[in-house]
Amino acid sequence: MEEYEIRNVVVVGVISWSIAFLVIRKIWSNRSFGFCNRLVSTAHATLAVTLASLSVQDWSCPVCPVASNSSPKQLTTLAVTLSYLIYDLVCCLFDKQFSLDNTFHHLVSIVGITAGLAYGKSGSELVAALWVSELSSPFLHIRELLKELGYKDTDLNLAADISFAVVFSIARMMFGSYITFVTVSASNPIIIQAMAVGLLLVSTFWFYKIARMVKHKLTKRTTSKKLA
Repeated sequence: MEEYEIRNVVVVGVISWSIAFLVIRKIWSNRSFGFCNRLVSTAHATLAVTLASLSVQDWSCPVCPVASNSSPKQLTTLAVTLSYLIYDLVCCLFDKQFSLDNTFHHLVSIVGITAGLAYGKSGSELVAALWVSELSSPFLHIRELLKELGYKDTDLNLAADISFAVVFSIARMMFGSYITFVTVSASNPIIIQAMAVGLLLVSTFWFYKIARMVKHKLTKRTTSKKLA
């Protein structure tokens, strides 16, 4: 895949995600900025997991071949996600709810994917990391969307919280740890190895916050039932 083709995918992608957000913002003008952005993010997560799945070369070893040249499908998948991350990073700057850890996550991902595209290597590891990173994203966004739709503190919202926590824990902490080990152990460029470690550290921090959130909600629900 030629360099200019990758650049075109990224540029067209940034424009497309931006237009999608503006259209959604126009249709649901009564909803918040974050609500509309989360709809775009859910669409990207679904697309990213699909493209990542289609670009796996060997399902008996999804991370194989390690430290190898990226396939055209892998490069396209990474370019599409890079375009989304650029859009979302800019979009978040206009949102009132600025998050330092989320911004760090975006920057690490952007640098790592850009390095992978520039080197044309490590496609298997990067796509696998993308797959585990985005697998829990729809559940994350659904739980927040439900709150704005008036389902906060309901059984439905609690189910979304628990689903997100379970998928995140399995995908990020179990599979993510393995992918980080494989990436660091192989002869990948140092910047990609650093990205893998950085993403795992961010995931670990989020895992701690998610565990506290679930514990708080379950305790709150148990206390409420006892008082009732």
